[in-house]
Amino acid sequence: MLIFLIGMMGSGKTTLGRQLAERLGYAFVDLDEYLEKRVGRSIAEVFEQEGQERFRELEREALEAVVLDYDDAVISTGGGAPCFFDNIDFINRHGVSCFLDVPVEEISRRLLASNLQVRPLLAGKSEEEVSSFLAKTLSLRKQFYEQANIQLKGPAISVEQLQHLLNNN
Repeated sequence: MLIFLIGMMGSGKTTLGRQLAERLGYAFVDLDEYLEKRVGRSIAEVFEQEGQERFRELEREALEAVVLDYDDAVISTGGGAPCFFDNIDFINRHGVSCFLDVPVEEISRRLLASNLQVRPLLAGKSEEEVSSFLAKTLSLRKQFYEQANIQLKGPAISVEQLQHLLNNN
């Protein structure tokens, strides 16, 4: 089974994904890292050299490749991955999608405590600009995220909560 974790950057997809994969004995795939290995460049370099539109095309190709490469995996998608092309439909056809619905204030707090330079959409932004960007972006993306098979809401989602909902789905 493929389990896709979706949601905003900073919502815990990678952290929870690693924990869940370990518990289930599945592979863990960070779609951004997978994409970087495929193209031999960082996401920041792809954005800088070819722009966001090309990045989204490469992201879709990586999503398709992951589905072919793995039978049992927990896949942490990039925050925008479900929101372009028909990616959310593709995800739902090929596995179980889980939306980690973490409040913007908590996401902002987490991201501001990290290195924003590795996130092309946030690099160079002030604290206020980061919070504003996240709120606006979430309002645009929520229509896609809410198409997930499973939704977990809260500032501190645990791997136990996620596993419980998956078992009951």
